[in-house]
Amino acid sequence: MSTLDYKNPRLVIESENLEAGSVTWRSPSNLAIVKYWGKHGQQLPRNPSLSLTLETAFTETMLEYAPKESGSQEVDLELYFNQERNEAFEARVKKYFAGLTDVFPFLKQMSFTIHTANSFPHSSGIASSASAMSALALCLCSLEHELFDTLSDDEAFDRKASFIARLGSGSACRSIFPAMSLWGATGEVNGSSDLFAIPFESEIHPVFKTLHDDILIVSSGEKSVSSSAGHSLMEGNPFAEPRYQQARQHLHQLIGALRAGDLETFGKIAELEALTLHALMMSSSAAYMLIKPNTVRMIELIRAYRAETGHPVYFSMDAGPNVHLLYPEEIMHEVRHFVEEYLAPLCEEKFYIGDWAGEGPEQI
Repeated sequence: MSTLDYKNPRLVIESENLEAGSVTWRSPSNLAIVKYWGKHGQQLPRNPSLSLTLETAFTETMLEYAPKESGSQEVDLELYFNQERNEAFEARVKKYFAGLTDVFPFLKQMSFTIHTANSFPHSSGIASSASAMSALALCLCSLEHELFDTLSDDEAFDRKASFIARLGSGSACRSIFPAMSLWGATGEVNGSSDLFAIPFESEIHPVFKTLHDDILIVSSGEKSVSSSAGHSLMEGNPFAEPRYQQARQHLHQLIGALRAGDLETFGKIAELEALTLHALMMSSSAAYMLIKPNTVRMIELIRAYRAETGHPVYFSMDAGPNVHLLYPEEIMHEVRHFVEEYLAPLCEEKFYIGDWAGEGPEQI
């Protein structure tokens, strides 16, 4: 399957029948437990990934539309992030929309104004592109449905939204589904695909459906190297092929742990995947490092706390310095005391986000 499978020249509107309107979606970020790092073709993954859908870390996006006044075939849009015009993000979204005009021909017939905001620091390694691009993809699919009465089937809507989100940011395709989702073709799971993510909630033990993720903000500053640039550096990384084999093996082990409610195996894989991700950055050419001294200190404290208490408390990281603390609902009160006393002081301005396995996107 390719983008052309969603190509639909019939999705053209009679301009005189178009009224101005808007559509708004709130879409969450996600944390990959088995990481996606390395891609090819049009946003296709080198290995499958499996992620936790978050709840309180989200992007809310309003897509306002109106008939285009000019006869130009160019995409016409303005984008406001946190109520301020953001020309860099606007340029990225214009390019994204331009690449979708075969899928949504009506994009050339409208003028758009996008208002978007995050509930968490932007570009600091909390997968802001995942929540942002999934919210946009959901808006576009809703707009198609409103204008043409298509996509009334929920499964078809979600699959197309995941497919479209992937073209904006690979990890965004996983934010479409609640609790957990899987992206990448694997013989382990029927229906899995490199082209879109699939829901995985029905496969997991109840303990993972209420899993907590406290996001410890070591730094809210923008990353020195973007994830897109990091992916491209995998092409010359000498450890790339062994990494892709490792990811597939980890996925096999993780699926078994998720089905069985095996928190220990889950945690070991989450931690090893996080450390491997940063090791790949440090072994790229050019090499770079996103972890900070307080990142390392937090990891040491988490390991010591786990050894001392026996609690199933584990860490993960995305492509940034911040630490995700993963643990089951039943020990929340004890763990939060540990976070407040030992980990929050290591956070920037003692700031952390209490998050958990989420229910997926919501139309506002």
